[in-house]
Amino acid sequence: MDLRSPSLIENVVNGYPASVQLRFEEFRQLITEVASNIEDLKRLDEEIKWGEPSYKSNIGSPVRFGWSSKRPDQFGIYFVCSTSLVETFQKVFPGVFTLDGNRGLIFDINLALSREPLERCLEAALRYKKLKDLPFLGL
Repeated sequence: MDLRSPSLIENVVNGYPASVQLRFEEFRQLITEVASNIEDLKRLDEEIKWGEPSYKSNIGSPVRFGWSSKRPDQFGIYFVCSTSLVETFQKVFPGVFTLDGNRGLIFDINLALSREPLERCLEAALRYKKLKDLPFLGL
């Protein structure tokens, strides 16, 4: 898998508080690890969308990492709201995630991630074009 990453990512991340930078690096490592285990994923683009780090694969739907000083103790992982991703995550993993409508998963900056379910969610997003017609996205 080829990871393409512009230097703008570092500029955005350097503007985060240290605790958020750590969570971003954890997320970045997780999404690249998940992507590297998807056989038909050939490219993962790391870019800035709406002022936030975003990841898009050649076979999937974009995933963004978001943080705001308005909610400093939380960060979110956001998906395209016109997909069935968040709705499916809610059905497959009831009670595991705090949702932000149909567009994202919200996490407490101080709590550990539910790694296994989040890995499956990220894989579904990164493979979305191939999974969108499967019941529950194949989860």
